Amino acid sequence: MSDAAAEVLTQRPVVYRGGGFAPSPRRWVGFAVFFILIFLAEWGTRSGWISALTLPRPSDVLETFQNLYATGLLFKHLGPSLSRLFMGALVGVTSGVALGVLIGLFSYARAGMVPLVAAIFPIPKIALLPLFVIWFGIGEGSKYALIAFGTFTPTVVATYGAVDNVDRTLIRMGQSFGLSWFSIVRKIVLPGAMPGILSGLRISLAIAIILLVAAEMLGAEFGIGAYILEAGALYDLERLFAGVVILSILGVLVSAAVGFVEHRLLGWRV
Repeated sequence: MSDAAAEVLTQRPVVYRGGGFAPSPRRWVGFAVFFILIFLAEWGTRSGWISALTLPRPSDVLETFQNLYATGLLFKHLGPSLSRLFMGALVGVTSGVALGVLIGLFSYARAGMVPLVAAIFPIPKIALLPLFVIWFGIGEGSKYALIAFGTFTPTVVATYGAVDNVDRTLIRMGQSFGLSWFSIVRKIVLPGAMPGILSGLRISLAIAIILLVAAEMLGAEFGIGAYILEAGALYDLERLFAGVVILSILGVLVSAAVGFVEHRLLGWRV
């Protein structure tokens, strides 16, 4: 091989193949999907291909949403819903994470609590709403309790599963370096379990929104669930879909908030 050919080979750039499976952001795709679906719904309802008794025009739903904002009813319904969602989910998630970590770390807690959680987890939480009304009254207490209980069990399962999935080699390495039990938990176990905990948190908060609507359909004057129930009773599809859109936006914002926390706490992952 000549010196010139050897120099060309040595100067050829090497393609980096260690990028893993990190997804690259394509935010415009999501907006495009939403735009196409809304366009098809608008075109279908205006052309008569979709019956107005089946699906309202997106433009009419937008007009209803604007009227809600202009009259102030949007915040009258949204404020109580956000308060119930925040308080109920806060109690359920914090207690669920705490119990899940205890189950993952201590054998006696695992032996005593896992069968109980396994027995409670399959129970439909909406079916317990009348029981919570008897215990806590028809006011805010029963709504907080339903949301807290509904988010508690999936958070427990996700948390102790995430703790179990922490690489034991890292724990043994910490023990070999003489780290204390608290240091191993704080520096190895909790950071290693955090991805699984946050994934469970997404599911728990989605369940919280579902239970919020169910709770507000019973004995609530204001709230997104009460608004949807009233619109459904009057067969007002525009108002009904406006309430559904509010719930969808709320779900997207909650998911974005969890994603922001995940980005800040899990920035160490490559």
